[in-house]
Amino acid sequence: MYKLLPLALSVMLTACAVGPDYQAPQSVPLASYSQADAAAEQQASEQRFWSGFNDPQLAALVDRALAQNLDVQTLLARYQGAEALLRGARRDRWPSVTLQAAGGERHLAEVERTDPNRERVEQYSVGAVASWELDFYGRLQRAVEAGEADLSASAADLSALQVAIAGQVASGYFTLRGQQQLLAVAEQNVELQQASLDIVSARLDAGRGTEFDRVRAQAELDALRAAVPQRRADVQLSLHRLAVLTGQPPAALNEQLAAPQELPPMNARIPVGTPADVLRRRPDIQAAERRLAAATARIGVATADLFPRFTLGALLGSVVGSDGDLFTAGAESRSVTLGIDWTFLDVEGVRARIAAADATGAERLAHYQQAVLLALEETENGLVRYRHAQERSRWLLASSEAAQAAVDQARLRYEQGYIEYFEVLDAEQQLTGVRSDLVQSRIETATAMVSVYRSLAGAPPVPEA
Repeated sequence: MYKLLPLALSVMLTACAVGPDYQAPQSVPLASYSQADAAAEQQASEQRFWSGFNDPQLAALVDRALAQNLDVQTLLARYQGAEALLRGARRDRWPSVTLQAAGGERHLAEVERTDPNRERVEQYSVGAVASWELDFYGRLQRAVEAGEADLSASAADLSALQVAIAGQVASGYFTLRGQQQLLAVAEQNVELQQASLDIVSARLDAGRGTEFDRVRAQAELDALRAAVPQRRADVQLSLHRLAVLTGQPPAALNEQLAAPQELPPMNARIPVGTPADVLRRRPDIQAAERRLAAATARIGVATADLFPRFTLGALLGSVVGSDGDLFTAGAESRSVTLGIDWTFLDVEGVRARIAAADATGAERLAHYQQAVLLALEETENGLVRYRHAQERSRWLLASSEAAQAAVDQARLRYEQGYIEYFEVLDAEQQLTGVRSDLVQSRIETATAMVSVYRSLAGAPPVPEA
């Protein structure tokens, strides 16, 4: 039996793994994004995308979310589980050794007795048993390859969730700052209409106005006041969302973020790089590619069941009866065995499992291809939204400035008696509306910029002073 060991080792050295060898899918042949600015097609940064906004509060919120968000903790535990499974798969490739000990007494039947006076037999044994599956056809090797790919996919899932959580925090933070500005605009609109009401009341007291103008001004003032509580509620809801994203109770950030701040400056051009570069960097694409690799390796695991499994076993121990001592020369026991396990009568069942593994591989390939297309779509859509949001903000800013000038002129002409109050009211309503639209557009621009950086898995450059 001892001659089996060198034979098994030599066969293992020349064995090869069955099943297909994995080949990564080819990269996307696109040279650039259709919506990218030609002047901005430089390499995208691989830094944390929120670091370039130069906002310490935002950076602190993202860091806290990445450390305490419960969804992140869930995927971290899943990664640790995949890591443990991989350790187990690697360990299966090496011999396992167990220690066994037994002791007992047996009553012998008359026909079993070699000595008529010996009715009972005692036996005690201690031994070390080694077992080693000889991986001639690469079943264990493929299992390790699958485990390594699963671990990489879990790590990529964790990275993808971290990018998503960071993006949600950044978008939520900018939404909060925008909601605070919308609240300020609502309060400014109230002040604007209060000043208009004061003018109308003064003209009425001087005998130059009408009660109808005063009532209309009062109605408009009350309507603008009614918008303030809703804006305050929006601010509070944004605070609650940010707190929960960072793993805290809803009211935890009420004091910390109570003071309004301006939205970040918008970058005119975003460095996007090439689609192939971005797809290689995106963790969700990495996860899909690694799952495809794991599925390919499991085809080899299933294919190996078509061939016999060889297990090399060894025993070294000591066996004695009631009148002997363990670990003495005469009590030594040892053996070497070669076991063969071959389910050749269940070939159809094995082929069914291989077919299922093939189908899973095809599914993972389709999922990878779909993930690539969705990533390209997400980036293209993000660039479209960001570009048009910037353009809309520029026009709304010009409209806001013109509307303010129109209100100033309308008030002056109303005080001089050249126009009726409804013309003043119309100018003021246009101004209050465009003010809110401008802030809302800035919120959309900021969140669109975050979406682009998320899709690129990159970071914004530091804005120029």
